[in-house]
Amino acid sequence: MKVKYIAFVIFLWSLKIYSQNNSVAVEKNLFKVNILLPGFIYEHGFDQKNTLYSELSLGFGYHSSYYGGSSWSFFPNINEQFRHYYNLEKRDSKGKRTDHNSGNFVALNAIYNFKSISSNNDFSADTSSFTIAPVWGLQRTYSRNFNLGLNAGVGYNFDKYESEFVPVINFTLGWIIGK
Repeated sequence: MKVKYIAFVIFLWSLKIYSQNNSVAVEKNLFKVNILLPGFIYEHGFDQKNTLYSELSLGFGYHSSYYGGSSWSFFPNINEQFRHYYNLEKRDSKGKRTDHNSGNFVALNAIYNFKSISSNNDFSADTSSFTIAPVWGLQRTYSRNFNLGLNAGVGYNFDKYESEFVPVINFTLGWIIGK
């Protein structure tokens, strides 16, 4: 009886050690294609919960003037985020997917919007801008590497003419390239 008990204790102890060595972590390198706003994304994992997210894509914006005019503009942009994924273990314990960084995160977001490539200059200034914002977001990867991402926050935008608080929303829809 003692031998079975000792064997059972050793078995449980080995499971504990095994589970500690297999903790949930973010991917080291993740490449994605965004089809909603055409672009490419690379996410590099620094440690078990932190990544640097880099996106080069085409953005759009709407500007309304006090003088009665409004304009849509399309512009290339670079989006950098330092992300901290905070619920990977919880998702894993519930049997939910955590592969390809499927989880919730908080991030510091920096966006550089280049000069507009199609703007109505009668109503809006054609200039580049820089926005910095804290954001909350989520990312999910489904079957066949289909990827969905959403993050939002309030940021501060600087350009040649003015500085102001702005809403920051980023929605990506695309695929993981590789694995």
